[in-house]
Amino acid sequence: RYPMSVYAIVDIKVTDDSWLPSYAQNVHKIVEKHGGKYLSRSKNIITAEGEGLDTTIVALIQFPSMDAIQAFATDPEYAPYLKARQAGSVTRLHIIDDVDAAGTIPYLAKG
Repeated sequence: RYPMSVYAIVDIKVTDDSWLPSYAQNVHKIVEKHGGKYLSRSKNIITAEGEGLDTTIVALIQFPSMDAIQAFATDPEYAPYLKARQAGSVTRLHIIDDVDAAGTIPYLAKG
């Protein structure tokens, strides 16, 4: 099943919110330019299990491929927003694909 989707899970602790308005207004357009789609960008974070992280915003973004997410991340148009986010936050970025590690979910490829 190819191309597989990939998902960026972005966990952000904002330390200086001056970058937020411009980032929020513009970055989703750059994501879309590379075939990406925000599935969520939320401040409504509930820790249902385990110790909560000191998180301000979590975003979930779907891209059609690893190449697409890499093209977004290295797009010169994104560079100033990336720099601003990195300067004004502590961010954890995870990229996962759409497979099942155990191989027991029939509608996911075995990973």
